[in-house]
Amino acid sequence: MKKSLVLAMAMALGVTASAYAANPFSDVPAGHWAYDSISKLAAAGIIEGYGDDTFRGDRLMTRYEMAQIVAKALAKGANVDKLAAEFADELDALGVRVAALEKKSDNVKITGYFRYHYGSYKQDGAKSHDSKLRSRIWFNGQVNDNWEYVGMLENNQDLTNNVGDEDTKFQRAYLNGRLGGVKVMAGRYDKALVDGQVYGDRMDGIDLTYGSKIKVNAYYAKPTGEGLTASNKDAKDNTVVGFQHDRAFGINATAALGKNLDFSLGYDEFRDGSEYTAKNERTKLENEGESKIFNAGLKYKAKDFTLGATFLHTNGGPLDEKNVDASKNGFFVAADYKGAKANKVGSWGIGVKYYHMPAGIPGNNWSTGNALGKAKAGDITINKLGLWEGYKGWYATAKVTVAKNMIAGIQYWDLKTRESDKKNKALWTDLVVTF
Repeated sequence: MKKSLVLAMAMALGVTASAYAANPFSDVPAGHWAYDSISKLAAAGIIEGYGDDTFRGDRLMTRYEMAQIVAKALAKGANVDKLAAEFADELDALGVRVAALEKKSDNVKITGYFRYHYGSYKQDGAKSHDSKLRSRIWFNGQVNDNWEYVGMLENNQDLTNNVGDEDTKFQRAYLNGRLGGVKVMAGRYDKALVDGQVYGDRMDGIDLTYGSKIKVNAYYAKPTGEGLTASNKDAKDNTVVGFQHDRAFGINATAALGKNLDFSLGYDEFRDGSEYTAKNERTKLENEGESKIFNAGLKYKAKDFTLGATFLHTNGGPLDEKNVDASKNGFFVAADYKGAKANKVGSWGIGVKYYHMPAGIPGNNWSTGNALGKAKAGDITINKLGLWEGYKGWYATAKVTVAKNMIAGIQYWDLKTRESDKKNKALWTDLVVTF
């Protein structure tokens, strides 16, 4: 595109100056159709000519040269949103932030997520399967320069049977921002503890993070994710049909030991105030349903490869007094190679994990829960046996970007509980679309 035409376009988009430069360039006469635009831009310091006082408007411009002009216009407060969007990559290279323009054009940003999955499960001899469509719509509203509001609306359509069960819920609502050097989240937000292996779901509470090379996170909240109730026999052989953790708190820290090595250390505690019997009687748990978890880990990160190992120690879980053989020490190891990137078609990644988890893990992440919580084992689910006994086994996954913003994946679990050796296998396939 010729320089004179581009500059006229810039003027039409709102680039103004308070004064004119008198014949700023020898090759732009006063009668030239772009004279006024070029004069104003020169007076504003947005464009410059060559050493011989020429503008050379018939010369073709590079995108980088145009980006420099847009950057200068932005610095002058010009309304050049459309040009800034067009030259966003070049402006990034120049170190010019376009975020301010996004705030001006729309205070609320809407993004989306759509996933179809099919899962097949075999747990302690019981087989099951499920198929579901999930849609999520995220709303990010800018409150001020330091704070934003985040909300999420979720719809699930169960395709497992012919009934067509579906539900729509407002699943996330929180403020995200900073108080001085502390990053703050408050409300109902996602919380992943110890890479999601101790907990990976919703919480209602407050979350504080501080630091860079040494990063410290502390929280106090009510866990609201699925899979936090359990059932067992009490000392009088009455069936306890459920208890719910009603509060959780903890502190976790990570420190960079070098360019590619991180160390983590933390403590988390989940508490419950009561339990329900088969007669719907609410009673006090002897130890308040406490799950206490210590963790320490190392993670090595290279360009395309990540390897991590984490040690865990628990108090045996909320029902340890009824299960004295609970395994209190455990670990997991995880390795990942490359990764599927939504904006890069053909990108792919693989990963494996080995679990030797202790009893007392209160709420596993959604993926481990798929292998531990779908089928029944007698009158209790495998997931609850994992809570009381711990579990061991391995997991593998592979993902590939089949089209822009479309990632297909497959995941497989082969697990069993540590004390009773109840076997659990699961195969999960999905297609995730983001927009």
